[in-house]
Amino acid sequence: MVAVARPHAEIRAMRRDDVPMVAAMEAVSYDFPWTAGIFGDCLKAGHPCWVMWVDGVIAGYGVLSVAAGEAHVLNVCVGPDHRGLGLGRFLFRRLLDIARWNGAGRVFLEVRPSNPVAQSLYRSIGFEEIGRRPKYYPAKDGREDAIVMALDLLPAP
Repeated sequence: MVAVARPHAEIRAMRRDDVPMVAAMEAVSYDFPWTAGIFGDCLKAGHPCWVMWVDGVIAGYGVLSVAAGEAHVLNVCVGPDHRGLGLGRFLFRRLLDIARWNGAGRVFLEVRPSNPVAQSLYRSIGFEEIGRRPKYYPAKDGREDAIVMALDLLPAP
């Protein structure tokens, strides 16, 4: 087996001028993508929205909602050209740091049962399944349930 080094990545707050690139990445990554308008609305609402840069290009992004001591991962993605390099784990760990810095003690997310790669990543970070949301996601042949997962955050070391 050949080890592949993770490229150097940087995380910064998403800006309005990032939205077209983020929306384009979303469109090639998901069958039912968020629109540029949804990302813009998240920025307007003040949700923590972050982009991950690698070699001068956006390689991924994440959007959180934080309130009442809890965070909810609304959207997270690593672009097709940057998958399989450990960047998803890096991005997700930074999102957890951001949730903690914003006062969250617990983080929730939903994931499709048809996305075992994401489920595996979340479990490896410490998320546990706590329930299901029936017919939560649009799907090609109707609706798909969501697996609801949660992680209790420990204070930063």
